Amino acid sequence: MSRSFALERAHVTGANRVLRVLWGVCWLILYRPTPRPMHAWRRMILRLFGAQIAAGAHPYPAAKIWAPWNLTMEAASCLSDYVDCYSVAPITIGAYATVSQYCYLCSASHDYRDRSMPLVAAAIVIGTDAWVAAGAFVGPGVMVGEGAVVGARSTVTQDVAPWTVVAGSPAIRRGERPKFSRLERRL
Repeated sequence: MSRSFALERAHVTGANRVLRVLWGVCWLILYRPTPRPMHAWRRMILRLFGAQIAAGAHPYPAAKIWAPWNLTMEAASCLSDYVDCYSVAPITIGAYATVSQYCYLCSASHDYRDRSMPLVAAAIVIGTDAWVAAGAFVGPGVMVGEGAVVGARSTVTQDVAPWTVVAGSPAIRRGERPKFSRLERRL
């Protein structure tokens, strides 16, 4: 599980900026105003911009996605309203995982040790069956393990082991979550 991603210098190209402007207009006109149940429409729009979105994923209309081409949502995953998905580096949300309202998935920061403070980025992975509760912050390079729970308003800057519960700022281990199989979940 100790699979922390190293922060690497990120280069935002002119083409990237143009794509983000096009995406911003599309988000504002075609994505954001859609009724909540229109997940298939939003999946289609995200795919048009390069996102890898599985059938049955639930991207909600008020979720802000910085660069959809860096987003992967697996089957039955959820990106709830008012999530800020700052996807400078890849962000993956595993099958049946939920990222609750007002969370901030932040895959980039700045290298404060360098006078020019360059942008640095690292991937975020939210594992299968994990739950990132309301208002949590998940920083660059973090892997939230399978079945893990991140408590509301927590700040996560290090990997979260599978089937554990973390909470607080900084998030610390609070307990374990009972393991279940997908078959049990569907019953």
